Amino acid sequence: MEKILILGASGFIGNALYKELCSYFDTYGTYFTDNPSLEKNQHFYQYDLETENIDILLENIQPTIIISALRGNFNAQIAAHFTIINYLQHHKSRLIFISSANVFDAFTNFPSYEYDKTLSQSIYGRFKIKIENALLRLPNEKYNILRLPMVFGQDSPRIKDLKNMLYLGEAIEVFPNVVINVTEAEHFARQVHYIINRKKNGVFHLGSSDLVHQKDFIEEVCHTLGYPNPLFKNVYDSNNDRFLAVLPKDNLLPKNLELSVQQVVNASIKV
Repeated sequence: MEKILILGASGFIGNALYKELCSYFDTYGTYFTDNPSLEKNQHFYQYDLETENIDILLENIQPTIIISALRGNFNAQIAAHFTIINYLQHHKSRLIFISSANVFDAFTNFPSYEYDKTLSQSIYGRFKIKIENALLRLPNEKYNILRLPMVFGQDSPRIKDLKNMLYLGEAIEVFPNVVINVTEAEHFARQVHYIINRKKNGVFHLGSSDLVHQKDFIEEVCHTLGYPNPLFKNVYDSNNDRFLAVLPKDNLLPKNLELSVQQVVNASIKV
């Protein structure tokens, strides 16, 4: 049986992964903030990214699969991932790295595919690229890079923030000229389960198969929540449509694991 360590398992995405995988694999996770319920769970370890060395945890657990859903200081994350990469080179193990569509945010004319060149104008995108480039130097069987667009879900931070702004009647910032795709945490966790089971290697783009303007998506979510006339603040950073979307071309998943924009809306509101 695979022994899986989820770094950042107490976060929104990490928790969805833990719930999906723990019944099928010997699964462990890390958390940062003091949590009495997790302290009693012998499969969870408290880990401070900025003050602790990850190699101690790796040697204690000896995972065959490491899933990185870490958040926090970028420099500390880079150091931790380079330590993990060194661990991979000396152990029969691989890293599933959760990356972002932002590694392509300097390209705006088209959606991006798995093996397109990465180039980012944002600090966040460049940070992800640095870790990706280090992984791409490893043998294929040592890593997966999973690039995600914006992630939603019933208890997602984005949906919670949106509900709060709707309740308070505050203006919601939207981007009418930005074309995106989206995903949902529980569905993403099932996709990861498939990738682990089938021992898939390489880079995956795990967003919805269709695209939508960001404003239209937020408007649909608001309507589904029961707010037909939300207050929007339109932000135009371009005269033309620009794309921030990741689509698959080389590494396709089965049809039952594909996802549509409407499914993301429904799953996020539990329609």
